[in-house]
Amino acid sequence: MKVKSSFFCSNCGSESPKWIGKCPSCGEWNTYHEEIIEKQVSSAEKEKVWKKATKEKPIPKKLEEVSPLSTLRLDTQDQELNRVLGGGLVAGSIILVGGQPGIGKSTLLLQLALRLNKKSLYVSGEESEEQIKMRADRVGCSNPSCYIYTEVNVSKILKEAALLEPDLVIIDSVQTLVSPFIDSAPGSISQIRECTAELQRFAKETNIPVFIIGHITKEGGIAGPKLLEHIVDVVLQFEGDQHYAYRILRTLKNRFGSTDEIGIYAMDAQGLQEIANPSELLVSPDDYHLSGSAVAASLEGLRPLLIETQALVSPAVYGTPQRSATGFDLRRLAMLLAVLEKRCGLAFGNQDVFLNIAGGIRVSDPSIDLAVVTALISSLQDIHVSKKMCFAGEVGLAGEIRPVSRIEQRIQEAGRLGFETIYVAKQKSGGIESKKFGIEVRTLTKVEDLLREIFG
Repeated sequence: MKVKSSFFCSNCGSESPKWIGKCPSCGEWNTYHEEIIEKQVSSAEKEKVWKKATKEKPIPKKLEEVSPLSTLRLDTQDQELNRVLGGGLVAGSIILVGGQPGIGKSTLLLQLALRLNKKSLYVSGEESEEQIKMRADRVGCSNPSCYIYTEVNVSKILKEAALLEPDLVIIDSVQTLVSPFIDSAPGSISQIRECTAELQRFAKETNIPVFIIGHITKEGGIAGPKLLEHIVDVVLQFEGDQHYAYRILRTLKNRFGSTDEIGIYAMDAQGLQEIANPSELLVSPDDYHLSGSAVAASLEGLRPLLIETQALVSPAVYGTPQRSATGFDLRRLAMLLAVLEKRCGLAFGNQDVFLNIAGGIRVSDPSIDLAVVTALISSLQDIHVSKKMCFAGEVGLAGEIRPVSRIEQRIQEAGRLGFETIYVAKQKSGGIESKKFGIEVRTLTKVEDLLREIFG
């Protein structure tokens, strides 16, 4: 068989017969790398590798002739995973799970294979059978129909999967797979693209859902070409700090549901445990009358979260003041500091500012702005803010408090957790009844109103 060399873009996977500086497909510079590959075989040869499911040959149909059938979903026995998948596992779907090393990707999917009362095939190219057995014993779940297979050749994997006919296939991980039709090294762009395409074809033709674990790069993206994320149906990002117990499973792409959902887990000795009420864990119940702390009524997807924001403002020792943020956008912190200096006359220019979102989670909801501003003023003036107050509002460049989405759902969650007062934007909040939620709803128009009402 003729062997040839080709160049692939590490960003989008485009192929070129020679090295070029700028990729014509994605516009990135210096992303082309040489790989030694074999000449592609015909599709007929590939179909001989595993038994193809008997399906009718597709023909063009009018849109009116297609019957709108409801998508059948399989309950994963994990409510957090069901949430991010859009209600359950869709037959024939292919799901990519990415995350940092040691974050818990393999543990999550092994728990899924053990808890699901279905026949499942767990394929590992990184661990031995004994290592997987040790993790399964630690998790404490059992499934007599769970099969373990340690193999990296994708053709052998699909052949065994076709013979076994499982209800679920888990691949750990796609970077270790090798296709016999490609001569490049495991983890290369051509290998990842070819192996994922084979897995996709298997999932669609057999209606067996396939989970794929993917490593991430140092920039935080999933390793391999962007084409990998286009091939799969669902992309889940498993994130969190290894020094904290909490893990967040976030949806980046979902062809069968919303991309705004998150699932929250806690890592312990028995594996990953679902967190049904994360607000109760993310907010400290004790009030030590310390300054620099405020609670935000945030929203992740359809789930309301009460999150504690902590700020520390102290005089700068060096010439240039420090600005540090954990779990919050540093550029947005700089914007909020500029708003407070311009609209409220507060001097942050000669102060070191440190901001932390308690629990080690990362928040992108703009409704947390009002709580961040409150924590900053509290630390600067060393004035305590009661833990019975919470805040929900976006702060604009003019210092105005802007309304946020699903405000009634945030108020209801705050009332359920025992908060007495919640501060929201005055705009679009006139029809909210405090008695309905069991919590006092107070409105603000500008950050000057916040400074005047809470800090005098």
